[in-house]
Amino acid sequence: MRFDKDTVGCFKSLSEKTGIPYQTLINLYLRDCAMNQRKLHMKWAT
Repeated sequence: MRFDKDTVGCFKSLSEKTGIPYQTLINLYLRDCAMNQRKLHMKWAT
């Protein structure tokens, strides 16, 4: 999987605050999205 620097940075910052490895946090977030059937809603600028 490819993540941009800002996304990884956000999870790394959260990792420092929680003591949970950032890769684990990303997995937990994605698992929560999948389990709750969250849908991505994007609106492209014109």
